[in-house]
Amino acid sequence: MQLQFFRLRFHFEAVDPVLFPSGTAANTVRGALGSILREIACTPHCGGNQHQVECAYARIFEPRGQANGPSGFSQRPRPFVLRTHHLDGGRFQPGEGFSFDVHLFDLTDPLLPYFVQALTRFADEGLGRGRQRAKLERVEQLAITDDERRCVWDGGKPGPLLEPSSVTLAPDSAPVTIARVRFVTPTELKSQNMLAAQPEFAVLFARIRDRISALRAFYGPGPLDIDFRAMGQRASCIRMTRCDLRDEHAERRSSRTGQVHALGGFTGEVEYQGDLAEFLPYLGAARWTGVGRQTVWGKGELHLLPSNGR
Repeated sequence: MQLQFFRLRFHFEAVDPVLFPSGTAANTVRGALGSILREIACTPHCGGNQHQVECAYARIFEPRGQANGPSGFSQRPRPFVLRTHHLDGGRFQPGEGFSFDVHLFDLTDPLLPYFVQALTRFADEGLGRGRQRAKLERVEQLAITDDERRCVWDGGKPGPLLEPSSVTLAPDSAPVTIARVRFVTPTELKSQNMLAAQPEFAVLFARIRDRISALRAFYGPGPLDIDFRAMGQRASCIRMTRCDLRDEHAERRSSRTGQVHALGGFTGEVEYQGDLAEFLPYLGAARWTGVGRQTVWGKGELHLLPSNGR
């Protein structure tokens, strides 16, 4: 089994001095992207919050579950995540470049032309409250390892994408007894309808497993073909042996509704011990999908760190 997705990097050049205040990059991009997509991608028959089946905006930004959708999935996740946290606090003078990544999980229709059109307009109209202008220069498709990349747009019509990147979910044959995980961006995990205070392994694995399965169910070859209960029981035997976390606090205000939404969560490192071989591929895949709440903003990005626990 695999997780497949398109990894795209959008390259910009600052026209005005561009500033991303700390903790605002994802909200700036996500908010503008949603507003612009609503204008350019809605069908003529959409009205208010009622969108037609063929509406590209709804498929990207307001996907909804279907009565005849995959069994066990009432919520359709958005088919993309942003990777913008490296821009927080960044300053770019006119002529300087900056970039961020978008991971697209819809294998049947990667929707690249809509992202190019929306992000071109986003840059032209100006970023954030100061309306600091930039220019979208090009879009690259990247391999997971960063060593392969191809330009798929540089001002004309978006070119065809290469084969999607693939992350195997099959375990390595070698035993693994220690795993170190770094939560790079604020992460919030729900357990029994409450936010978990710490990322106990059973909860973390369950949320990663369910997210990957949902992305595959709605946008790929189908849900995971695994024994969910048995894997969950084995995950409950994994112990957290070190926990070095800190709470991050942030919030955003919706320009459309005026509502304030919390964007915080924990960051830092944890260590797990146990029979981990079958779970490591899922931890690795979460780097690309995110895990927990509000992954579309880039929350819940985690990295599996090198360990000598084989």
